[in-house]
Amino acid sequence: MHSLPLFLRLQGRPIILLGDGDAAVAKRRLLERAGAAVVGEAENATLAIVAIDDAGGAQAAVARLRARGILVNAVDRPSLCDFTLPAIVDRDPVLVAIGTGGASAGLAKALRQRIEAFLPANLGALAERLHAARPRIRTRFPDAADRRRAIDAALDPGGLLDPLAHHDADIDQWLAAAKEQPPRTIHIRLRSADPDDLTIREARALAQADTVHLIGDIPPAIRHHVRADAAQIEGLPPTEPLTGQTVILEAAV
Repeated sequence: MHSLPLFLRLQGRPIILLGDGDAAVAKRRLLERAGAAVVGEAENATLAIVAIDDAGGAQAAVARLRARGILVNAVDRPSLCDFTLPAIVDRDPVLVAIGTGGASAGLAKALRQRIEAFLPANLGALAERLHAARPRIRTRFPDAADRRRAIDAALDPGGLLDPLAHHDADIDQWLAAAKEQPPRTIHIRLRSADPDDLTIREARALAQADTVHLIGDIPPAIRHHVRADAAQIEGLPPTEPLTGQTVILEAAV
């Protein structure tokens, strides 16, 4: 992973913008849409965008800004960038960001257009209803692990809160019907070291597992599919009953 994606709250924050061409106009529009206060080079800020057409002028501006400890994005100059700006799918408050590390803005745009086509317009409303229901969800599922598994099941394809179902999900109906998810163990035997050979079901199981037992030499690219806060244990699980969702992940022969 060449970069760590972050979502920055820019409301009222000063962001330096240098340049006066079409690229600068587009970046100003994006920054103002996020609520940032666009300022000049003389102002204090922690981030800057350099949209200067002249290569020498852009490089000099980046050097001046970096000397002040400011993180810089230089438009169309990936080698000068401390951060890049992704293509964005906006279903406020849900945001999907697609980045290529500056390798191809065209590819990022094409992916954004594909993703926009199948994300429902009411996806943001679902997020807001889930947020408003947090106290009731916590009451219904006081244990954090049980709560996460119940929400995962509801958001799964075909679940009552399936985010891609293009309908107004009923949180009350889900809470009335929701049950603690029973413990289950899933055995995945890899067919190769290529993560693209994982089925959708296998990738989802790794992403939702509470514990993953690793048998053999599991490639890093496969391990990256395991959610970050899941326990990863080398070797077979104990014989006593397991809790939550356990995945036994066995390397390809």
